[in-house]
Amino acid sequence: MRISWNWLRELVDINLTPEELAETLTFAGFEVEDIEDRRSWAEGVVVGKVLAVEPHPNADKLRVCQVDVGDANNLTIVCGAANVRAEALVPVAVTGTYLPKIDVKIRASKLRGVRSEGMICSLSELGLEKTSEGIHIFAGEIAPGTDVRPRLQLDDVILDLTATANRADALSMVGVAREVAALTGGNLHLPKVPTYNLESGELINLKVSESTACPAYLGTVITGVKIAPSPDWLQYRLAAAGVRPISNVVDVTNYIMLQWGQPLHAFDGDRLSQLGQDNLENPAPTTIGVRFAEAGETLKTLDGQTRTLQAQNLLITGNDQPIALAGVMGGETTEVYEGTTNLVLEAALFEPITVRRSARAQGIRTESSSRYERSVNQAELETACNCAIALILELAGGKVVSQAKVDQRQDYSQRTIDLRLTRIHHVLGNITLIDGEVGDISPEDVERILTALGCQLEVKEPGEFPVWQVKVPAYRYRDLEREIDLIEEVARLYGYDNFCDHLPEQGEIGYLSPEEFLKRNIRAALRGAGLTELVHYTYAVGKPTEGDGGMVAIANPLFTEYSVLRNEIIPGLIAAYLHNQDQGNGVLNGFEIGRVFWREEDGLREADSIGGIFGGAYHQGNWGSYGAKAEMNWYLAKGLLEGVFQNLGITVEYQPDQQSHLLHPGRTASLWISGERLGRFGELHPQIRSERGIEGVVYAFELDLETLLSALDRPEILVPKFQTYGSYPQSDRDIAFFAPIKVTAAEITKVIRQAGGSLLESITLFDEYRGQNVPEGQRSLAFRLVYRSSDRTLTEEDIEPVHQQVRESLVEKFGVNLRS
Repeated sequence: MRISWNWLRELVDINLTPEELAETLTFAGFEVEDIEDRRSWAEGVVVGKVLAVEPHPNADKLRVCQVDVGDANNLTIVCGAANVRAEALVPVAVTGTYLPKIDVKIRASKLRGVRSEGMICSLSELGLEKTSEGIHIFAGEIAPGTDVRPRLQLDDVILDLTATANRADALSMVGVAREVAALTGGNLHLPKVPTYNLESGELINLKVSESTACPAYLGTVITGVKIAPSPDWLQYRLAAAGVRPISNVVDVTNYIMLQWGQPLHAFDGDRLSQLGQDNLENPAPTTIGVRFAEAGETLKTLDGQTRTLQAQNLLITGNDQPIALAGVMGGETTEVYEGTTNLVLEAALFEPITVRRSARAQGIRTESSSRYERSVNQAELETACNCAIALILELAGGKVVSQAKVDQRQDYSQRTIDLRLTRIHHVLGNITLIDGEVGDISPEDVERILTALGCQLEVKEPGEFPVWQVKVPAYRYRDLEREIDLIEEVARLYGYDNFCDHLPEQGEIGYLSPEEFLKRNIRAALRGAGLTELVHYTYAVGKPTEGDGGMVAIANPLFTEYSVLRNEIIPGLIAAYLHNQDQGNGVLNGFEIGRVFWREEDGLREADSIGGIFGGAYHQGNWGSYGAKAEMNWYLAKGLLEGVFQNLGITVEYQPDQQSHLLHPGRTASLWISGERLGRFGELHPQIRSERGIEGVVYAFELDLETLLSALDRPEILVPKFQTYGSYPQSDRDIAFFAPIKVTAAEITKVIRQAGGSLLESITLFDEYRGQNVPEGQRSLAFRLVYRSSDRTLTEEDIEPVHQQVRESLVEKFGVNLRS
């Protein structure tokens, strides 16, 4: 919020400079992002009286003016403005003046042969307007030579202040003044609030259908007003706050919003009364309502846009027709214009979440909605309304006729919080005393600080460490709810820099949790296989589905197209792979560790998962391949994944799988470890590749992270044990046979390993053949078995019995037909 220094000094006594106050506010939690010193914009600019205006002898569009600036000698100034005239009082930048907004220093010089000794200024040259049609002319009588800055409100300093989300009171001048008074001890001078004893007339009725969303609504009827421009002081004050002046009535509502933090809105009473009326000559009383929008309703707002309303938009209605987005923006049909004579002034309270959802649904954010979203001061609704009424009557005339009111506010005036001095000491720690000694904050300081904030304290338990019962002021009811909130206020106003900053005497050495340690090992193994780690949102494109494994809908999605939570990681990897391909970045070999979500009959579930994708040419470049591309195939892809498992020290079994709609049904395997399903791996389905335009063969996998971590969380893996290298030679034996196609190589390998015992060092499948001379329904497989002993050289008598046991086990288990 932009804080006017002059306006703030009207509300509170300040003995600090703007820079000192900015530092004080920043240390108290209100960051001052910028200090705009307007006093420098027109330093050296004075009021001049144009005595005479003559045509320039050498230029048709220039005028030669004689100007009295209060000195003994009049100045000759060449001016090009069309509205310059004799007897006009104008701002004059004399010789030597620097105008920072246009980066010009005034020097005496000749313009088309005539000497000019200054410059008559427009408001744009003084930084008050973006563009000006001519020079500025003052109204009234002003002595020549008078400094223009007080007349143009350029004797002011603007503090650009940012408040935290819990401090809605800081979005008003009165709220900031209260904070400054508490920080500096200055006296507070709040505006005098007029009182009106208004009765409910027959001109308007109120119908608040959503009392939770709108706990209070005041509708005040004012007749006989005259719309005109606001006085200069009001326009300058609004402009300094960054608000565009419009007319006296509209400017009053904005001024009160800035002053008290209570948004207001003025409706044209005549336009409002004509809505939905059959008999315009004798209309029925207008009913102002508050309800949520219905599907298909539209509203043309003050910014000229016709908006299609949603069910979460809270509306103000006139005779059940939409006239405003509650707490956000008014409607064009009831807008106050130059011909308005009757008003209905709205002062209301709207629930913060409702306004936030409504504004977000329409994609707009206004000064009004930003205040309602943080919750305005409920206790001063009538105060702001009465101040607005008084100022409208002063500037626009008119008469207050009646006021309709609906009030279902909760009473927060009696809420109290117990505050313990022992708890303050425990949370905040020691302070540095004046003499440099270390001590504790005193009860007197606590009482002084909280009293300055407007709290009322009563000692509940006296003693050395008292307990207070603190009554919180109504304007702080939203952010002072617990004991810890009061402790924070004590620390903030006492000064964070006054508390000791001793570090703990002995710190604990940091370490990785077992789970994080294993995760890092998994990442290292995947990166070692050439995969890049990827990170995606947990959102997915799709529709929520029922039943086991169904996708879960997001109640408030950030993006319309991503309205569900992902139940698989592979779809996101496919999208990333395709994006890199389309951008000409080549193939993306990557992995991701993230969370997936799904629906089950008894509720929602979530778990961490690992996904990966890889494809394209296995080798980069042409060296050794003579320009031929080595496309990724099942064996290369499986070998890459096997290498990851080998680095992690685990053995994984592969079984045929056809459950995934994303993977090729004939080239997909489920992965198992220690009897538990680990995940799946396979080639991307050809139909998906065709539909998405993916080039080449692509493989993907997805693993359950919890299952993998359980398999890795074993002593023999966490603490690797060194095994000596064999010092005795190995003996190789090949075995070939016909085996049924339905029997997998993994099953055969498992039986061979069990039969081979401790002498069997390794098993390698080196040949597979299907076709001529192979029985129907079978295939030819050839394995190489390596035997080795750690304590001797194996002889034929040692190997043959074991090898024979392998043959017999294969015949017995699978009925293979041995060829060797």
